[in-house]
Amino acid sequence: MKRLSLLPLLFLFFTPICAQEGLDVNGVRDVTLDSLEKANQVRPVSGSSRHGSNPVLFLVGNSTMRNGTLGNGNNGQWGWGYFCHEWFDKSSITVENHALGGTSPRTFYRRLWPDVLKGVQPGDFVVLELGHNDNGPIDEGRARSSLKPALAHDSLLVTIKETGLQEMVYTFGGYIRRFVSEIRAKGATPILLTLTPRNAYTDEAQTVIDRKLTTFTPWIKALADELHAPLIDLNDISATKLEKYGTWKADYHFFGDKIHSSAFGAHMNAASFAEGLERCNDPQVFRLQQALLKDKLHPNSLKPATAPSKKKKPTVFLTGDSTVKNNDSDESGMWGWGAVAYTVFDSTKCTVVNAAKAGRSTRTYLDEGRWDAVYNSIDPGDYVLIQFGHNDIGPIDTQKERGTIATAADTCHVYHLQSNGQYRVIYSFGWYLKKFIGDVRERGGIPILVSLTPRNEWTGGHIERRNDSYGRWYRQVAEETGVEFVDLHNIAADALDKMGKEKAAAMFNHDHTHTSLAGARFNAQCVAKGLKKNKSPLRKLLK
Repeated sequence: MKRLSLLPLLFLFFTPICAQEGLDVNGVRDVTLDSLEKANQVRPVSGSSRHGSNPVLFLVGNSTMRNGTLGNGNNGQWGWGYFCHEWFDKSSITVENHALGGTSPRTFYRRLWPDVLKGVQPGDFVVLELGHNDNGPIDEGRARSSLKPALAHDSLLVTIKETGLQEMVYTFGGYIRRFVSEIRAKGATPILLTLTPRNAYTDEAQTVIDRKLTTFTPWIKALADELHAPLIDLNDISATKLEKYGTWKADYHFFGDKIHSSAFGAHMNAASFAEGLERCNDPQVFRLQQALLKDKLHPNSLKPATAPSKKKKPTVFLTGDSTVKNNDSDESGMWGWGAVAYTVFDSTKCTVVNAAKAGRSTRTYLDEGRWDAVYNSIDPGDYVLIQFGHNDIGPIDTQKERGTIATAADTCHVYHLQSNGQYRVIYSFGWYLKKFIGDVRERGGIPILVSLTPRNEWTGGHIERRNDSYGRWYRQVAEETGVEFVDLHNIAADALDKMGKEKAAAMFNHDHTHTSLAGARFNAQCVAKGLKKNKSPLRKLLK
């Protein structure tokens, strides 16, 4: 697979920034008064989320936790603190993200920490993930570096050259010790995290993520031991996932560089924090563990519960839109071919799970978590049929907001959605297909691309063909990835041409896209025909 091209985005968002060194995407300098004023527009008042006597989980960190001054994804980058609350029961605890991009332990402690600490109460928890920006001059410019050696108890009074102001500077360990001491003085529990991994490898084959890119991990672990503080090795948990993903998938978990995460990477890091917390055996975090959403950490499988058998049957997952799954109830209504898949698949040899959903594009199927549900259910040897396209045609950032970029090439763009004013990175149709294919293979499953069904529109005695757009993009993706491809679009169109326009009309219902029960059975037969023509391994599970 080709790697995602970010050059248009890099030019769009980073050229103005590079022209004025030190300015972020919003045109402000980190931890200046201007920056803090803008950040405080979106950062919560400390403790303001508290419900009654419930505890608050405070997040303290840098751009890997909240990206940019506003943290709204307008540069395509997201911090994991934005999504952290999704793993916790909001009736038991609230999560407040107090992180700010560009901060080091020193600058956060001096500029932001006093206000955060005001809201901390007994029984709260404070997560500390700091270190990425502990670099540069100690007494000029951003002046955010701490003293060395990192774990010493030294301090030094410095004068900032630009302002003439004096500041007592401590070591990295000195700042962490102060955070921890002040958290505990409030009756709260500090939790130390190692830093999020970078998109860098130790070997030429790019199979092992470099966990020693900085020396912060051993420092943080040493401080956790010294201070008897709970530790979550976020670096290792996320790095292990990235290694499993492979380089193509790992790449899109970052955006713009090798440090900052995309929404995918931010979700992954938030999940890694929750997973690490669940596995932590330190009794100090027991109450926080009780607030974790177990269903989020351990999602249920889409597979129906069955009695144990000596020989496990493979599952055939069907993904797609209304042409695969529709109302599927009224004999005179609209049907998707997945509802009648039993007419072609042998239930004694396999189990068919129709996970398609009407109205979905590749993008919305992913965004709504439907793809994740399939992904988490795949066992080695299972099959996943992937068929989208009808709804990828629509607008991207207006109306139903479900369209994708019309190409098979790996590309993306940051869009400002009209529905909610949020920023989203939207990818190409081909990119989403490649993601699905890669995910299935990662789980040990067998992906099969199935092109979209033809519409009941005729020209010159022939039904429509989209071989110059979606059909072509399907074939390009199949060629690039080596995935099996069932060209349902042309198999069905050939058969409908032979029927003629009048007889073919019986295959559709309501409009030119959705099929009748007869049409659903027809499409299921066409899928079976394509599998047989390909000499697919899946053909052995057909009737």
